[in-house]
Amino acid sequence: MKKQKRTSEKKSAAPAPAAAGLRTWRYIAGLAAGLIAVLAAYGPALSGSFVFDDLYLPFTSLEFANAGVRAWLGARPLLMFTFWVNYHLSGLDPYSYHLLNVLLHLITGAVAFLIVRRLLALAQTPPGFKTDVLAAFAGGVFLLHPLQTESVAYVASRSETLSVMFFYAAFALFLYRRSDAISWKAAMGVLLLFGAAASTKEHAAVLPALLLLTDYYWNPGFSFQGIRRNWRVYTLIAGGAAVALRFVWVVLRASDSAGFNVRQFTWYEYLFTQFRVIWRYIRLFFLPYGQNVDPDIPISRTLFEHGAVFGLAALVVAVAAAIRYRRRYPLASYGFLVTLLLLAPTSSVIPIADPSAEHRLYLPFIGLLLVPLEFLRRWNASRQALAAALGGMLCLAGWLTYQRSLVWASDMALWSDAASKSPRKMRPQFQLAYAYYARGQCKTALQHYEAAARAEKPDYGLLVDWALAEECAGQWQDAIAKLRAAAAQRGNAHVYSLIGFVYARHGQSTEAFQALALAEKLDPNFEMTYVYRGGLYQALNNLPAAAAEFRRALGINPANQSAREGLVQVERAAGFR
Repeated sequence: MKKQKRTSEKKSAAPAPAAAGLRTWRYIAGLAAGLIAVLAAYGPALSGSFVFDDLYLPFTSLEFANAGVRAWLGARPLLMFTFWVNYHLSGLDPYSYHLLNVLLHLITGAVAFLIVRRLLALAQTPPGFKTDVLAAFAGGVFLLHPLQTESVAYVASRSETLSVMFFYAAFALFLYRRSDAISWKAAMGVLLLFGAAASTKEHAAVLPALLLLTDYYWNPGFSFQGIRRNWRVYTLIAGGAAVALRFVWVVLRASDSAGFNVRQFTWYEYLFTQFRVIWRYIRLFFLPYGQNVDPDIPISRTLFEHGAVFGLAALVVAVAAAIRYRRRYPLASYGFLVTLLLLAPTSSVIPIADPSAEHRLYLPFIGLLLVPLEFLRRWNASRQALAAALGGMLCLAGWLTYQRSLVWASDMALWSDAASKSPRKMRPQFQLAYAYYARGQCKTALQHYEAAARAEKPDYGLLVDWALAEECAGQWQDAIAKLRAAAAQRGNAHVYSLIGFVYARHGQSTEAFQALALAEKLDPNFEMTYVYRGGLYQALNNLPAAAAEFRRALGINPANQSAREGLVQVERAAGFR
């Protein structure tokens, strides 16, 4: 009998390498299917243009773009290195930038699959077909949910996709450690990945809290035993967390769009508003309708304004329920608490100029995924029914993402969508007006500049752009009036040089020279003053004076294309070329 038993054991153990190989091929096939799916879903955005803050990324500056790689790295070296690679592959052609975003998203989705698979096992989900299918479904939802579109289709959101890729990798390494007590080698790996994530975007500083919650949650009896057992990783990561928090503090002190320098609202007004915004995020996950790059979120100045108190009450009840039912529904309970924890950097007491943004859900998405999985893993359906239902949901998600990608394919589509959904907000109208102006549709642009001015008192930027559209539409006197109003807010060389430019374009030479002289007095190093004055001299056929002005502009900035072209034209007209 003993001999037969040993023989039986050998027979059952023999197929193990083949089974492992088959599983590997399944993973490769799944990754290939994921690549095809994301390329199809994000197809419209892949060939789309740069939009919004993409246009202000450092590589759009010729001086910066032509510098060496060291000049690129800056405060976020890994992020800027990816932009350096893109720029040297395709210059300012957006395709490679979008494609790399999609590939980073694919890798992060694959890591999300591994995380979910491990958490299903920790929740004592029986291994086998259902676990694999549910983990694959979670990875598919991560890849194809329309809520992810802003993070993937928006080049400026690469800080999100890249940092979360490192963040999830650190978390996966922690979960897949070879023993209950993490080794020094694995702990060092977690620390390095944490450092990569935190140096890419500051929200990654929350990783230590996630590890602590995970160690507490998935120990028998919800004990602190796991935390004590994994003292190695917490010893190492404490120093990293301190550095990350110090970096966050430096960034927040210097920024006027995030941190306590934000003027639009106080920290507690922002917190009250987030009690509502968090529920908006959760609704968008389960019912992704009404997506908007620039939602109009009224600020709750008090706890009772715009229903903030009800949002708070609902959060308290939900957290209490998650804690109370953590044994019965561990995956959903843990997932909800993880969602709140990973939202904390952007949805708590640190004000951000925009109270709500869809890309902020990219990091906590993993927590939201776990909530429906709790109930799907309890569904006693046949393999065919389960696969069909989950496959149908993924197809629907992919179609919705494709539709949303169409919106992100151009600035016109993006801001038309935002302006229709936030008609009383200034920025969508402003951005849409500029999109029309850039296409030469200046009279249509004026309608949206007027709508922007009705939504909010015009600031310097709006007045300047509005003036240029007025000039483009042939209403140059109105353009001068707008520029004078802008000068009253900020009297600098930029606005006075534009006044001179408009006057020059319409034959008012005396007024043009006066405005350009004032611009030069305010800032002798503002190159466009000399470009505009060179153009004015050129129009007056004073070619030597025009050439001198263009050379002055090039002396300040040798890369100024307008000055270069002006000088070539003048020298040709003078017979020097």
